[in-house]
Amino acid sequence: MTTSITPTPVSLYGFLTPKPGHADELRRLLMGLVEPSREREGNLQYHLHEQEDGRFFLYEVWRSQEDLDRHHATSLLRDFMTELPQHLEGAPEVYFGAMRSPYPG
Repeated sequence: MTTSITPTPVSLYGFLTPKPGHADELRRLLMGLVEPSREREGNLQYHLHEQEDGRFFLYEVWRSQEDLDRHHATSLLRDFMTELPQHLEGAPEVYFGAMRSPYPG
């Protein structure tokens, strides 16, 4: 008997605060992640928001931890993470967790 285990969707979300004078470049870098990330297998949602206080809020949902891990292993993400610190004021405020509400679809 073969059993099928449905993966649990995972979410990654957080705030990024640009250094003074770096908002435009940080916005450009973050926007450059949106479409390629949405096209990756296992991506369910990928959204970038800009807060009134100038912080950026990134929200991602992935079909499984394995899909998120594959995404993080791409050259796109590695290059982004290398360039990111020079544009941030402090460390990103990042949250991660398993999605407990049913994912529609």
